[in-house]
Order: sequence, then structure tokens, then C-alpha cells
Amino acid sequence: MSTKELALKTIRELPENVDWEGIKERIFFISGVEKGLGELDEGRGVPLEKVMNEMKEWTSK
Repeated sequence: MSTKELALKTIRELPENVDWEGIKERIFFISGVEKGLGELDEGRGVPLEKVMNEMKEWTSK
């Protein structure tokens, strides 16, 4: 699915009373997810173990 098709699908799935801010937030969210998935496909992800260790450090402070 092209980026334009995904954007249009995303907007169509929003409620009828959505405002511009809601549209912007949803598009931004989907864009971030797509970017992250692309990075994972390219092998640029962060290993789960590293994330878990960093979270332990953040929550123990």
C-alpha cells in the first residue's frame, strides 16, 4: 500500500466528528509506526534485552 493510500485509509477510519488536530495526531502516529517497522526491516532495531535493561535503569531512579 502506498503512503497516500495508507493516509486516506487512516482518515476514512476516523470518526466523522474528528477535528484537524485528531487527524494530524493519527497521521503522525501511523507515520511513526511505519518508520519503526521500516527500520526493523532494515535491521536497525534495538534488541529487546537492551530496552528492558534501560527501562530498569529509568524506573529505578
